[in-house]
Amino acid sequence: MISVVMPTLNEARNVRVRAHEIVRQQGPWEWIVADGGSDDDTISAARDVGAFAMRASRGRGPQMNAGASAARGEILLFLHADSTLPDGAFSAIRAALRDPRAVGGNFALRFDDDGFGGRLLAGVYALKQRLFGIWYGDSATFVRRDAFATLGGFGDVPILEDISFVERLRCHGATVRLPLAMTSSARRYRGRLLRTILRWTAIFALYKLGVAPQRLARFYPPHRALPSQEAT
Repeated sequence: MISVVMPTLNEARNVRVRAHEIVRQQGPWEWIVADGGSDDDTISAARDVGAFAMRASRGRGPQMNAGASAARGEILLFLHADSTLPDGAFSAIRAALRDPRAVGGNFALRFDDDGFGGRLLAGVYALKQRLFGIWYGDSATFVRRDAFATLGGFGDVPILEDISFVERLRCHGATVRLPLAMTSSARRYRGRLLRTILRWTAIFALYKLGVAPQRLARFYPPHRALPSQEAT
């Protein structure tokens, strides 16, 4: 079974939209929403659409760890609330993990902006994965449950919990980048494309130089829930 683990903070609308995508996937699966203290109706929205909703200490790492601890599946899929799940995603994950050498992986990523900015962001993202073997959580990390347990889950850090985990995962075994694409919102980047790319690059470079994520967090804008697109 695939356990979808979704960390949320004020994501009621996106939770409802994701439900339309998850129910189209091939089972068996379960959906766990680990909420970090929303002050909207995220918890009730999640329960209304069939997810198991729980409260967790705020922070993506702690929230995803809490969700994983409640999961029953042998495969964990960590899905951001604002990332669109493509049809056939669960079947593709199962097919990739039939290879016993594979311990996990992610999806290709594109942005919901078909213009130059969206294509450039997607290109920078793909280039980082090719050059450094890393990816961010908005391209949806999947991992075998036993590998996740062996690695101790995500770190309790304010940012880059995904990068840190991916680096450890790649040392643990083979990873797979699926050609199916997650679609992430580009709205938080519109009007500040160059600033976004420079910030991404600077934060990653400083992290590789040994600067702690706690210090790097000051350069990263705080989480704000974005209005979702309506499901079709």
